Amino acid sequence: MSDLTHLTISQARAKLRAREITATEITEAYLQAIERANPALNAYVVVTDDKARDMAKASDAKLAKGEGGSLEGIPLGIKDLFGTEGIHTQACSHVLDGFKPHYESTVTANLWADGAVMLGKLNMDEFAMGSSNETSYYGPVVNPWRRSRVDTMVMPTTHQGDGGFVSAGGTRTARTLDNAQLVPGGSSGGSASAVSALLCAGATATDTGG
Repeated sequence: MSDLTHLTISQARAKLRAREITATEITEAYLQAIERANPALNAYVVVTDDKARDMAKASDAKLAKGEGGSLEGIPLGIKDLFGTEGIHTQACSHVLDGFKPHYESTVTANLWADGAVMLGKLNMDEFAMGSSNETSYYGPVVNPWRRSRVDTMVMPTTHQGDGGFVSAGGTRTARTLDNAQLVPGGSSGGSASAVSALLCAGATATDTGG
């Protein structure tokens, strides 16, 4: 079932509509992936597993009747900046500790109307003020990727004898992994990390800088 997390949104939509997979199956695949990887990555601050399963079940019922929106059954991660009714929404700040809004943001309301499934709320820089996801009250987000280093070696020109050969020299490159950690960017670092680590089919994010 872990292979389901490798599907693009387009591929997942096609398989869901063809009834080759169910929304429940792909949702469970992502929830299992989150359980395994999130303790190390800190991409999610809240996992809404019960709600995700309920939403997936509702999507399966619609799809079985040939109905559903453009994102029916697609599991998404939601940046903690977007208000989600009755669910933790703190912009990753201690100032809003325990806040659960009585309303739904326009963005998420439209996603749910189109049938998307919510996996949870994603880490971010506090109040979206940052570019490396290190200012979150819940701690920094880890980028699942590591830096690779490209080493370039210049080979000198060589000569051998009067009637011998001439080597014009050149370059030789080698790529090595030096395992240095990379920041996930921000303020939507949780979104970037979760998508990169296959912990959701897609995620909401914002771009304050333009």
